[in-house]
Amino acid sequence: MSNYEVVVPKLGESVIEATITKWLKNVGDMIQVEDPIVEIATDKVDSEIPSLVSGKLVKKLFNEGDMVPVGAVFAIIETAGGAAAGAPKPMPVEEKTVSAKPESVAVAEPAKAAVAEPAHHEHHEVASASGTRFYSPLVRSIALQENISFSELDSLSGTGKDDRLTKQDLLNYLKDRKQGIKPLENFEQAVSEAAAVVAPQNVQQILPGESRIVEMDRIRQLIASHMVKSVQTSAHVTSFQEVDMTRVVQWREKNKDAFQKRENEKLTFTPVFIEAIAKAVRDFPQVNVSVDGTKIIMHKNVNIGMAVSLPNFNLIVPVIRNTHEKSLLGIVKAVNDLAQRARISKLVPDEISGGTISLTNLGSFGTLMGTPIINQPQTAIVAVGAIKKRVVVIETPDGDTIAIRPIMMISVTYDHRVIDGALGGQFLNRVVQHLETFDNTQTI
Repeated sequence: MSNYEVVVPKLGESVIEATITKWLKNVGDMIQVEDPIVEIATDKVDSEIPSLVSGKLVKKLFNEGDMVPVGAVFAIIETAGGAAAGAPKPMPVEEKTVSAKPESVAVAEPAKAAVAEPAHHEHHEVASASGTRFYSPLVRSIALQENISFSELDSLSGTGKDDRLTKQDLLNYLKDRKQGIKPLENFEQAVSEAAAVVAPQNVQQILPGESRIVEMDRIRQLIASHMVKSVQTSAHVTSFQEVDMTRVVQWREKNKDAFQKRENEKLTFTPVFIEAIAKAVRDFPQVNVSVDGTKIIMHKNVNIGMAVSLPNFNLIVPVIRNTHEKSLLGIVKAVNDLAQRARISKLVPDEISGGTISLTNLGSFGTLMGTPIINQPQTAIVAVGAIKKRVVVIETPDGDTIAIRPIMMISVTYDHRVIDGALGGQFLNRVVQHLETFDNTQTI
């Protein structure tokens, strides 16, 4: 008999910790290889951690709700003949990682004492000099290098659990300080004002008889925070145009049944929109950028984020990478795969990060047009509305004529800090051109 330490695997380039949302196994349960042990959540995506070995779960080192660093041991599995072949050794927890507070760990007394002993565990959080707040060794190290006092740290807001100051919080603060942006003197007032933006309704109000208060879930809180920060960061401008979708509609009607029969997948309009955006970005690469202070980062790859509505009415944006290199069939496959796995919470963190421009299909819900919020740190997002038959004037060499055509409103919201109206308008016009001249004779 031997013990195998189960660790939190790497969850993406920028993910350093995760929250345990639900234990799927109890102490004493027998576990097979690939059995999911626990559900975890990061600021990017929810996922399950499967077991790499077979055996019996003998210890849980963290409770539901605890935050655990990537690489930290969170469970012990007793195996009959040693660790399974090919199972990786647990990744050591470096001093720079951050763990949950020791009092939240629910294990046997000897293990609990070991976790609670800061002198022997490198990932234990360290209290500030004032004793009112805990800081990880990494945060303390950065503060020491940048000559930041504990009183200054105590004044900063944190996005971690229980207002914990994370590495990214401190780096963001340092970035603002270098750019001459001063923090608000009255922190409590700043928190109140931010809360008023995210949740303008006063919870103390007298509610009508049938009203009730529902706490935002974790994802909705993240969306709310992300949207508010985007509006506060970018100068949003939206341009609109109409698109004659005749050629696209004809092509889809001609191919959708055969494609469904052959691939057992739906052929939607979304891949066509994404292909048109990728082609337009190739013509106007200045919209495929992000901003870092006074620097503009020009992205070579076209990674298009696709907004997907979830069954619980939350939103997630998986990314189709290197779209400019994909065929239309490749885009169709990627769109269907990502949308399907997004709705059953099977995406991995890398699949919802790294986007350079986004698309939101408002027409899926009957909306004619919209002004979406930019998905930071991107600088542009395209919105397409519902396709409706309308009477339009058609210009021909022989004169104008009136016809009934499927028309769609399309918009692009862009960051006016780096994209002016001329560039935004030309980019949108090029997307429209690609849609209106779509090759409706091609096969897929």
